[in-house]
Amino acid sequence: MTDTATLEAPAKLNLFLRVLAREQDGFHGIETLFCLISLSDRLTATRLEEPRVTLDVTGAECGPTEDNLAVRAARMVLEATGSRFGVHLDLTKRIPVRAGLGGGSSDAATALQAVNQLAGNPIPRHELLQFAARLGSDIPFFLSGGPLALAWGHGARMLRLAPLPAAPALLLVPPVAISTADAYRSVDAAWQGAGRRGAVALDLETLSSWGNIGRLSGNDFEFALFGRHPEIKRAFEALAGTGPLLCRMTGSGATLFAVYRTARDRDDARQMLAPKLGQALAVETVGA
Repeated sequence: MTDTATLEAPAKLNLFLRVLAREQDGFHGIETLFCLISLSDRLTATRLEEPRVTLDVTGAECGPTEDNLAVRAARMVLEATGSRFGVHLDLTKRIPVRAGLGGGSSDAATALQAVNQLAGNPIPRHELLQFAARLGSDIPFFLSGGPLALAWGHGARMLRLAPLPAAPALLLVPPVAISTADAYRSVDAAWQGAGRRGAVALDLETLSSWGNIGRLSGNDFEFALFGRHPEIKRAFEALAGTGPLLCRMTGSGATLFAVYRTARDRDDARQMLAPKLGQALAVETVGA
């Protein structure tokens, strides 16, 4: 057992994202391809003698402590293990918040692992994955440890894939915050009366190269949000004009990303676009 555990909490991209029909539980089904990137938060969990969970955040405003996913994850592990100690979480935020990059979900997955370490790893991996699914739809992917995965349903049903080659990528974060609930409402409003798209047949060969993924890529939130937020559409068109292999919006927005053949292509694009169209971050996708 240890008194402190420090782990990185990586961000993700949705290389494609399809929003399917609203299901009986009120949530929409999705079909998506998750990919980890080098940008990450850092979480340190420290054992406390008192049975409570506290949180300090630097780098961004993350809202009330009681609503924080990492705090909820820590409490879930402590309750499940019957641990009589508490945990203090120090969270350094580098991933932009409410931007479609999965920062809060990754923090929660990392908290599950870190607090389990403090308790002596009594919870096996398959049970931690069940905890992750109860907390949120993206969290099982971050807990899985794989850099690439196809997910469907609410995102908890998942198939890990062989990673793509690591590639330079550029994140463009427009100065627009979009909540996930608002994004789904925009999708429903945009598709009202237009019918709902179905899932697309995929095979492993289709998902094995950047070129193939670039040809099938898409994000249904783009259709809904570009009309409501012309500044995001302008930024997307400018980013797509820099010659990337792949250019999309990730998650429910508003972050845009482009994957390039070389780091020089990415860096040239960053110099061209920043800062007039938003925060531009040079990253790498995670390979093997």
